[in-house]
Parts: sequence; C-alpha cells; structure tokens
Amino acid sequence: MLLGMVMFALNDAMGKWLVSSYGLGQVVFLRSLAALAILIPMVWMAGVASLTKVERPKMQFARVVFSTAEVFCFYYAVIYLPLADVMTYWLAAPIYVAAVSPFLLGEQVGWRRWTAIAIGFVGVIIALEPSSAMFTMPAVISIIGSAAFAFMLITGRFLRGTPDSTLVFFQVVGAGLAGLAFVPFDWAPIASSRDLLLLGLLGIVAMSAHMLVNRALKMSDAATVAPLQYTLLLWAVVFGWLFFGDVPRLGMMIGAALIIASGLFIFVREQTLKKKEKVLPAVPE
Repeated sequence: MLLGMVMFALNDAMGKWLVSSYGLGQVVFLRSLAALAILIPMVWMAGVASLTKVERPKMQFARVVFSTAEVFCFYYAVIYLPLADVMTYWLAAPIYVAAVSPFLLGEQVGWRRWTAIAIGFVGVIIALEPSSAMFTMPAVISIIGSAAFAFMLITGRFLRGTPDSTLVFFQVVGAGLAGLAFVPFDWAPIASSRDLLLLGLLGIVAMSAHMLVNRALKMSDAATVAPLQYTLLLWAVVFGWLFFGDVPRLGMMIGAALIIASGLFIFVREQTLKKKEKVLPAVPE
C-alpha cells in the first residue's frame, strides 16, 4: 500500500509536468493507451466475457462518466495549482461519500460521523482559503473533480461483483475516448525523447499503483492498509517541492490535517460498527 501511494504520487507529478507542455486531451489519451498495454492481457486472462456480461450496465456507464470527469478535472487543476493542494481536495472524497451515503446507499450515519463530516468540510473550506480567489476556475474544478471521484467510489459500491480489471478497463477506455475527442484541437508535437518516455510511463505507473493497492487489500484487511492512503499527501508535498518548487501553504496544511483526521475517524468508526454487527446476534422477526 505504501509503495502504491508513492506510485500514485509519482504518476500525478508526471502528469502535472506533462500537461504544462502538452494538451490535456493528448496526455489523457496517451496515458490510456499505455495503461491498456497492461490491462488487455489481464482482461484476456480473466476472460472476454467479463467485458460483455457485466452487472448493472447503466451503473457501469455512470461510473465511467464520473471517472472520466475526475481524470480531466485533476489534470486541469494541477496545471494551475500545487500538487499538494489538489491532492488535499481529492483526499476529501471519502468525506463526501459518508455525507451522501444515507441518501444514496441507505446507510445509517450517527452523530459522531456527522460531526466528523462537518469537520472535514471545514477542512476543505480552510484549504480553499475563503476569499475572492476561492472561486477561481482551478479551485472550482478541483472541488468538482473530487466530487466526481466520490461518486465514482459510490457507484463502485454498487458494482462489487464486477472484477477489478473490468472496472479499470472501462474506466481507462472511457478516459481514452474522451481524450481522443480533444486530440484534434490540442495536440502538440512531442518535443523530446524524455517526454515521449514520460508519456508512455504515465499510464503504466498508474496501472502499477492500482495493482499494488489491490494486492495490499487482498493480503490484509482494509482496517490495516486503508489508512496508509493518506501518505499520498506527504509524497505530493515532497514531489511538489522537488520538481516544481511548491511550498505548502499554512491554510492548506491545516485544512489537510482536518480532512485526514475526519477521514480516519469515519473509516475507524465504520470498521467498529461492522465488527459490532458481526458480533451481535440476528434479531428474529
């Protein structure tokens, strides 16, 4: 899980570097092509039927729409904002999921988690630093993207019977097709062999990160490895400083601390309630 977070942060730093020189659609399209080089053999081994016979096709389509919007919003945001800032907004996604779960998933949320949700939203507002700059397009796109990521997670809960390779395949294809639609308008000649290598590695690094995280979740329970996802922010700060000279803002750090504390509490509380449900005997009707 720790190595997966490093790979995700490296992927994000590479993406930020590339979208400063190449078109957004171009980067997303080439990223998807590289990812498919890894995914196609995996899907082939799982069987082509995993792509043709899927559960809840409409929900699958909705997930692709959310995941595509999330990718484009992320890469747009990192053009203008420090990597750590954008990552802070994305780490708030589990808080959004907890906030809407009573309405979309029918889950019960007690006062403790509602308090944690409120604290998490306060963290988002502090990270945004309320001012006229709060409503700049990159900041707004960041919030929209993190919300799209949250809804991608929610639709994933409805598709638990679908293999991970199938979900990721549709996700990558959706983003690739959307990127291809923009290619005629923002394609830029590749300037160097280094950039060509980075464009090729972008999707491979992302797929490697997904496989590492999935492997970690299979080797251990979620309660052990899921909290380690917040180390992603540490690497975002490190890579942002090393590659782009970004120095974290005080407001962002305070907001990030509140978001992480809120997210960890919500996660721990959900795990505690799940254990209680397993221990308590079923009530006869």
